Amino acid sequence: METNRASQGAKAGYHHGDLRNALITAGVELATDGGPAKVVLREAARRAGVSPTAAYRHFAGQGDLLLAVKIHAQQLLADAMERVAASLPPGDHPGAAAERRLAAIGRGYVGFALEHPGLFRTAFSHSAPGAAEDTGWGGVTPPADNPQYRSYNLLSQALDELVATGRMPAGNRPGAEAAAWSTAHGLAMLLLDGPMGRLPATDRDAVIVRTTDTIVAGLLVPRGHPGSR
Repeated sequence: METNRASQGAKAGYHHGDLRNALITAGVELATDGGPAKVVLREAARRAGVSPTAAYRHFAGQGDLLLAVKIHAQQLLADAMERVAASLPPGDHPGAAAERRLAAIGRGYVGFALEHPGLFRTAFSHSAPGAAEDTGWGGVTPPADNPQYRSYNLLSQALDELVATGRMPAGNRPGAEAAAWSTAHGLAMLLLDGPMGRLPATDRDAVIVRTTDTIVAGLLVPRGHPGSR
């Protein structure tokens, strides 16, 4: 039923003159069902109720559609991270709140991967050769206004909050994104495709909490240290 509603929405978008978004919606459906390999321009056109020729007026090829769906998937990932962080109860100490926020966005990241594996894989897929792939980021400081890197920028902001509140030494800040991101991403892939995928739900959830808490703890000033607040 969900797929049918999305397909109807795509067709409605086209009839209102927004074929590009209708094709992206169809591509998101395809990614949800089967990951990046399923994002085929001809099939997206069929779901949107138009001919492949019409679709090619908006996307030069399959790689361009995949890039648009990839960016959309990244936005959904960032939304999930923010929702988990927003669900935290208010705290009375900025430093403790910063710790909880970092752990929460990590849980949101892994939770999205488990709930939407097709979209998660698409969010980190490579577009086909010739697509208008963004090449302006070398993995250090992505553009702040590029939606493709919103989840990364959420992580950066959470790490900055740890420093600002005195919870993390400034010396631990360089490269902290890589350490936190790679740990969360590695856990997500182990749960999706590795032996951890066989864990019962309660054990799986405990592993997620333990891993995200360990990421945070490894970045902090030790309790009782003169630099802690």
